[in-house]
Amino acid sequence: MFRKRSGQKELLDQDIIPVSDLYRNLYELHVINKYLGGYRISTNALANIMSEDKSYTIVDIGSGGGDTLREMYLWAKKNIFTVSCYGIDLKEDCINYSNEHHNDLPLVYIQDDYRNVSRHIAKVDIIHASLFCHHLSNEQIVELIDFCIEKGAHLVVNDLHRNPLAYYSIKWLTSLFSKSYLVKNDAPLSVLRGFSKVEWMELLSKSKAKNYSVKWKWAFRHQIIVFPHDK
Repeated sequence: MFRKRSGQKELLDQDIIPVSDLYRNLYELHVINKYLGGYRISTNALANIMSEDKSYTIVDIGSGGGDTLREMYLWAKKNIFTVSCYGIDLKEDCINYSNEHHNDLPLVYIQDDYRNVSRHIAKVDIIHASLFCHHLSNEQIVELIDFCIEKGAHLVVNDLHRNPLAYYSIKWLTSLFSKSYLVKNDAPLSVLRGFSKVEWMELLSKSKAKNYSVKWKWAFRHQIIVFPHDK
């Protein structure tokens, strides 16, 4: 079952999820990212892109509970970068959760499809996607890469490596510690919907991307940076 990406949809991809169940899922995803180093993969990518003499507009697509955007903003401020940070997600409840939990920071959360980002933000420098691409088909991922190229924006992807050890480890951990049926079902399924490095290289080769990097990161993630054509 690890030979190719699973096409099975996650419970989180349903249109209607009870709010309390979704909120519990978002909280536990934050815990997983915090203790398994997921946030560091994103901030490390920013460090490879950003310079102190420029200001940046960062848009986190599929922003979920908003925790990744928060971590990127705090990292940028700590490292003396000037940033404007936006999160965009299709689910109204995710936007509500984000506004409730991160109203101490100047973060803006928008309910919409990422492809409509220009309706809300004139110029985007960095489009960030953490644990978002494995929800997409291969064709949709190529469309996302091309969208970023056309917008002249960097694309940062932080997503799962499809691997037996990753699958059985997260299945065991969530069965023991998770109180969310969404997390228990979706965490191991997410790994099965994840990628190999070869698959990322194939997807990038089918896109308009010319300059990019694909790196393996702990714990069982890939960090992809796609640079605009003028970089």
